[in-house]
Formats: sequence, C-alpha cells, structure tokens
Amino acid sequence: MMASAVTEKKKKRMRGKKPWQKRNILQSEVKDGVRITEYNSISLREIKKPSTHIYPGRKVIDPKLLQKYSKGEGVEVKSIGYKNKYLAHKLKEKEKAFQEAEAAAARAEILLTETSGQLLAEDDSYTSHITQRDIRDAVDITSAAKSFDLNLNQFGPYKMRFTRNGRHLVLGGRKGHLAAMDWVTKKLHCEINVMESLHDVCWLHTETMMAAAQKQWVYIYDNQGIELHCLKRMDRVLKLEFLPYHFLLCAANETGYLTWLDITLGKEVIRFPTLKGRLEIVCQNPYNAVLCCGHSNGTVSMWTPNSREPVASILCHPHPIKAIDIDPTGRYMATAGLDRVLKIWDARNLGECLQSYSVGSGASSVKFSQKGLLALAMGNVVEVYRNVTNGGASEPYMRHKSGSTIRDMQFCPYEDILGISTYHGYSSLIIPGAGEPNFDALEANPYISLSARKESEVKALLSKVPAELITLDPHSISQVDTPRLQEKLDAKISLLHIRKPKIDFTPRYRMKGKSGSAQKFKRKQKVKEDKQREFLQAAILQRDQFMEEDKKNKKEKSKPVEILDRFKPKKKS
Repeated sequence: MMASAVTEKKKKRMRGKKPWQKRNILQSEVKDGVRITEYNSISLREIKKPSTHIYPGRKVIDPKLLQKYSKGEGVEVKSIGYKNKYLAHKLKEKEKAFQEAEAAAARAEILLTETSGQLLAEDDSYTSHITQRDIRDAVDITSAAKSFDLNLNQFGPYKMRFTRNGRHLVLGGRKGHLAAMDWVTKKLHCEINVMESLHDVCWLHTETMMAAAQKQWVYIYDNQGIELHCLKRMDRVLKLEFLPYHFLLCAANETGYLTWLDITLGKEVIRFPTLKGRLEIVCQNPYNAVLCCGHSNGTVSMWTPNSREPVASILCHPHPIKAIDIDPTGRYMATAGLDRVLKIWDARNLGECLQSYSVGSGASSVKFSQKGLLALAMGNVVEVYRNVTNGGASEPYMRHKSGSTIRDMQFCPYEDILGISTYHGYSSLIIPGAGEPNFDALEANPYISLSARKESEVKALLSKVPAELITLDPHSISQVDTPRLQEKLDAKISLLHIRKPKIDFTPRYRMKGKSGSAQKFKRKQKVKEDKQREFLQAAILQRDQFMEEDKKNKKEKSKPVEILDRFKPKKKS
C-alpha cells in the first residue's frame, strides 16, 4: 500500500510538467529496503539523436562566393541597443535578411550549369594566330553557322545594334539602307531604303520597334518597316541611345544638343545644349543610366536629364576622344584618343586611371563584352584583349582582319559573338568566352515566346523608373535631404514662437505745432502698430498655409494607391 501511495504522488507531481522537465532514470535498485534512483542531468532538449539521413546537413558555402555576393559590412547594433532596443531589434532582423540573401545568391550559383569557354593555344603559339576559319572547322555545326558575312557594297558604311536579349540585329547604311533580322535563324524581318542619309540606328524596348536617325529627323519604324512616328524635335541627330528601364530615347546631334524623349507618353523630357561642340561619341552607363560624351578637347562629360550642367567631367586625353565605352557592370570606362593611347578608368571613382596601354594606331571603336573582354577597332583590324582592367593585356587574345574599314561593332549579349559593320557589309566573328553563358529569363530571354514578350512588356511598363531618379550615384535617392528637411522643420517651429519685431521710427519734423512731443509719440505708436500688425498677419497666413499643406499631405497619404497612378501627371511644387 505504501509503495502504491508513493507512486500516485509521483504521478501527480509529474503530471503538470512538460516532457523536457522530466528527468530520465538511468538505474534504480533497492539497498537495505531503500530504493536508490539515479537520474540523467541532461534535459531532453540537449539530447540530439544521430541523423540517419543520407545528406545530414547543407553544404558549406565557399567563403569566396559569400564575399562575391556580399553587400558590405553591416551596422554595429551594440551601440544602438543601449539607446533604442526597438531600433536595434529591427536592424538585427534587417542584417539577418541581408545575410540570408547573400547565402541564397551564393547557393544559387550551383544551378548555373553553363560555363564560359575560352581559346587555348598549343605550346609556342598564340591565340591571336587562330583565324575564324580554324574556329569554324573546330566547333559544332550550330556554332559554326553563327559566323557569317554579309556583302553589302552599295549603301555603306553601316551602323549596327543588337537587342538586349541578343537575338535580333538591325543594320543601317549611310545611304539609306535599313534592315532588321533574326541573325540566328537568318530570318529577315524587313528591308527598306529610307531615301536619305542614315546616321545611327537603335532598338527600343522590344524587337518590334526601332529608331533611325536620318538626315533631318528621327523616325520610329516597326519590324515590318512601317513608319510609326516622326520625331521632329530630334533634328540632325548623330547618335542614339535607349534607356530600357526608364523608357527614354536619348539623342545627340551635330549642334551639341542632348534630348531625352519618353516613348511611353511621347513627351520630350528635356532638351538643352551642351556647349561642347559636335556630339558623335556617346554611350550610356548601364549602372546609373547616365550619358557619357567624348569631346574634341580630350574630356569626357556625364549628363543626366535633371541638370543642364554636366554632373561630372574628366580630362582623359590631351588629344580629341575617338571612342568611349563602359562595361555592363558600370565599373570600368575605356577611352581611346587620337594620341594612340587606350585608358581604363574607374567609372565610380572618377579621376583615377587604372591602366594605360599604347596601341599601334588610333582606335575608332571600343567595346566591352559581358565577361570583360575588350575589342578595339583600328582601321580594318579588330583586336580583342583579356584582363585589361588589371594590367594583364600584354598580347591580344584574338585578332581579325576585315576586307574594309570597320565603322561600328558590338558584342552580342549571351553569345560568344562579335558583330562588326564595315563600309562594305557586316561580319559575325566567334570570340570564345565573350558572352554570359547563363541568362536571367525574367531580364532578357533569347528564346522568349510571343505571349511571354507581351507579359514582360507590361511588367516593364509598370516598373518604369522616372527620369527624375537618374543620378550619378543611384544610392543617393534613398538618402534623406538633411539640409532641406531641417530648413522646413525650423520654419515650422519658428512660426509657433512669433515675436513682434522692434521698429525704430523717427518721424520727420512738421511745422505749425504738429511736431510736439505728444504728436510725435502718437505718430510713432501708430506706425509701430501698423508694422507689427502687418507682420503678424503675414505670419498667421504663412502658418495657415503650412497647416493646409499638412492636411493635404495626410489626405493624399490616406488615399488608396493604385498601380496606374504613376502615369498621372505630377503636381509641380
């Protein structure tokens, strides 16, 4: 009976406890009529069962990969925790999200199955000695078909441009020949003659629309060669650039004017003279959508639609600039001058020349590939270099001699192809290791279908970036304008503590007994009261205006925001 009573008490005592609060009995024995029980001191939470899974844990991420996707050092939360625990907790959660994003990006690289190729030479030989015929004989039939020549002797010299996904090509001859094609399948979209000189061509946001800078104005055509628009505000244009995330068509003309046109609304954003002379050497920085212009005095100036003055200007060469280009990451800028020198600059830290190379003759065109290769066009010869940013470009990676002078060139996105347009046609060259092997289908898809293209066009329009956000430093738009904010706060605070101004008034002397002491005092008092009344009325009116503005802002914030509200005209402040 006694033993059963003890057992019942023990059961009642353990009934209210949680499983991890119950001790584990190791052994129990009876000595001299007394039961001695040994318990395990380790709780159930601390006991871990050995994993029986084939892969017991996730693979450890390579520290180099983590460094590659790192977003920099985090915020020190310890110093903030003493003052504001809520803010410290919020920052901890944010830092944790950043670390998870870095780890996810590093792990996602495992899924990138494609690797970029390269050209390897045998002993005692150079890769620059390998010709295009040798490459065509060595590669598969699909890759060999991507190398071809177009003989167009009548309407040159030609300008060319690939689409963002690298699938379509447009050619524009100086004598009016305009042609668009799918260069992979060799399917011709359209071929027309505009019957006047043609200075530059450019694709818009899709392969169904293209812009052509003709003798007098800029024209928009579809992929069937039908004229859609005539932009008479863009006259005598020499260079065209399209900003895909802002839907802005940029033009530079021979009188030194820069123009930005919003193609979604058909409105001109801004147009102003640069006062730098003829603008023929222009490229865009894909990192911040800033236009970079090369000038005859050896300087490179950077322009945005928000300023009539250059946001940055740097003296690159003592002689005129012949070519300029910025790599797809926006980190490096290459300039070539008439002094036969190629310079590599840090595009984010202007004023610092990273590398300088002496070339045999002045380069007429400079282009970066997606993987960092740099192509130089010198007369009828094109040379491709590797490792130009770190000083390792002592010998050309590849070299090709064309039949005529090279007018324009561009690396095809997501392909190991360099397209060159000459005075007598077009050539497609195979450059192993030039293109990015893994593409983001949501960004640019070479195999996109018709329905997917329509959907991506709508999404791009909804996520359109306003032209007002184009700055030299894209991160500055997320910062607070501290001086202006402080001025507004000071103005509101000063209105709450209004003091009457001190007025020192000396009345003029009057004849016929009107300048007595009593008369003077009355006149003084009246003028003071009038001035103070005017001041107070103006201050009260200003305070009421501030109050009304605050009420309006609160009402606007309380209104539900719709997706299409971004297309409404903004109120000018």
